[in-house]
Amino acid sequence: MTKELGIGLGFWTLCALLYALCDFLKKEEGHMAKFETIIKSEIVRLAKREVRKIAVPLGRDVRSLKSVVSQLRKSVLTLQRIAASQQKELEKGKKPLEVAPEEVQVSRFSPRLIRSLRSHLGITQKELAVLTDVTVGAVHQWESGQFKPSMKKKAAIVALRKLGRREVRKLLEDKAVQKTEKKPPSRRRRGRRTKKIRRK
Repeated sequence: MTKELGIGLGFWTLCALLYALCDFLKKEEGHMAKFETIIKSEIVRLAKREVRKIAVPLGRDVRSLKSVVSQLRKSVLTLQRIAASQQKELEKGKKPLEVAPEEVQVSRFSPRLIRSLRSHLGITQKELAVLTDVTVGAVHQWESGQFKPSMKKKAAIVALRKLGRREVRKLLEDKAVQKTEKKPPSRRRRGRRTKKIRRK
């Protein structure tokens, strides 16, 4: 592009010199008017050609950028809708820890990464078990490499990677509230009343 601009500037300098030469010749001799017209028409033709050389690539670049911007705008709108939906579900305490299957397939899983995630979120094995709806023993087996999480649990782990400590704490609090609400009230067993026999 810099080279093209340099050529363009040199061309316009040549055009200016030719115009000046034409004006000079016109003042000096009247019969040079026809020659002046020919030179000016040639200058115009060359100028249009140089403009096209610069404008056509720029037009292609502009159309390409418009396409990229349009795609980015669609992606941003989609992400905004997903974020708004997740935020509403988070406020309700029903945010599902799920991601697209494609994202689960490309994600890496290892005992070290699971331990690292737990450390990053500042949660215990028990809290991770609550978040992923498994037992503490299952989490221990994941982190020791004895067993691997299922696809559904992998999706939950990938979803947890996108959350911060504050959001995870909110999830744990909501799950605790839901567990309390679902727990049926305990009934006290009434002991059998024994009749005392009076001795006569």
